[in-house]
Amino acid sequence: MQETQKPPVRPGQEIEVTVHGLGSSGEGVARYEGLTVFIPGGAPGDRLSARVQEVKRNYARAALVRVEEPSPDRVAPPCPVVGKCGGCQLQHIAYEAQLGLKRQQVVDAVERLGRLSGVTVHPTLGMADPWGYRNKAQFPVGRRSGRVIAGFFAPGSHRIVDIERCAIQHPLANRIMAEVKELAGRFGVPIYDERSHTGVLRHVLARVGRGTGEAMAVLVTNGPHLPRGKDIARELMTRIPELVSVVQNINPARTNVVLGRESRVLAGRDAITDYIGDLQFSISPVSFFQVNPAQTEVLYDKALEYAGLTGSETVIDLYCGIGTISLFLARRCREVVGIEWVEEAVADARENAARNGIGNVRFIAGDAAVEMPRLAAEGVRADVIVLDPPRKGCDGPVLEAIAQVAPRRVVYVSCNPASLARDLGRLAEMGYRTVEVQPVDMFPHTAHVECVARVEREG
Repeated sequence: MQETQKPPVRPGQEIEVTVHGLGSSGEGVARYEGLTVFIPGGAPGDRLSARVQEVKRNYARAALVRVEEPSPDRVAPPCPVVGKCGGCQLQHIAYEAQLGLKRQQVVDAVERLGRLSGVTVHPTLGMADPWGYRNKAQFPVGRRSGRVIAGFFAPGSHRIVDIERCAIQHPLANRIMAEVKELAGRFGVPIYDERSHTGVLRHVLARVGRGTGEAMAVLVTNGPHLPRGKDIARELMTRIPELVSVVQNINPARTNVVLGRESRVLAGRDAITDYIGDLQFSISPVSFFQVNPAQTEVLYDKALEYAGLTGSETVIDLYCGIGTISLFLARRCREVVGIEWVEEAVADARENAARNGIGNVRFIAGDAAVEMPRLAAEGVRADVIVLDPPRKGCDGPVLEAIAQVAPRRVVYVSCNPASLARDLGRLAEMGYRTVEVQPVDMFPHTAHVECVARVEREG
């Protein structure tokens, strides 16, 4: 029997490598004596030293020790906790280079995982100002050395990295966090301890309507009693004029889920308002809403372009959520049927349609794989199907149902190039050709990339 070849590195060993690409999680990718090495914080073009931490049969993971010769695309990150908080993976790479790397990630996925050729992948659509773009922040709260801290969890842990501000959060979210920290300390609010499941204040959640300037602060507590809650709420609204809603959310469970089922208003309204394009949406503490509405509009405009609507079509919108894409589509076609399995989201979708005076859309709560064949049996024929599935992509029965309904065009919106490519490959086997893919940078300075693909029925 042939002896298994030993890896060329061992844990603790320091190696020197040149980074040639990025992994799907934003880590630098290098080769050392034929072995792939993943190095967080590495930029393509860097020559660097790294210390091996973990060795597997086909790859190793290493920690950056020092940059021996920086990549031309390496920049100084503006955030003091970059690499510590688990948030941004790419702040050390110039923004234009980030956009190119994200496009390459999509190209590689389409060609290697989807096994598709001849697909045009356009340059990534980025932001003119890629900072302060997030309209929602969730800050865990803790206590260290006698003072209240808040920030983000360190990667792979529940250790809070205390921050003063986050560079990709809206400035109002940072202000809300800072003021709650100060007031919780001043009013002596007991801070939640995850290990003992004691204390009161667990998280601070901030939501901002970029189109309206309205802000909401949500204080997540371990039980119904929040000491000095009304006083804190009044003080917050005095200090932050844009704050129109302060809400207590009650989450008594031992869980990693941030929000509980019950919310109560401490001051102001129970929701804020925001826009995507000229469509208006009401946002409660628990509402799903895109965290970067400016880039969401860019993405949806591209989806509309790819749908090629003339006004006479019936469109099915799969995984429609709260109806954001459905409402964009409805103004350009005869009818939209939105399908979503989360009943609360369907209720929000119906409310959003009514709020915007859009009557040619209907929403169905159910499983797409079940509802699509039922619609086909009822004689509903879709000219276009738009889908925006979760990160894992589509289950096989959903793709089979799409083929059964046989639209002339499919517009596939995705937050994961790998599952997108896999599903595009499956659709190719069912007679659908992917013509083009447009990456959109929804989350600058992170490894995430959003895409929209135009897929045509052949023949």
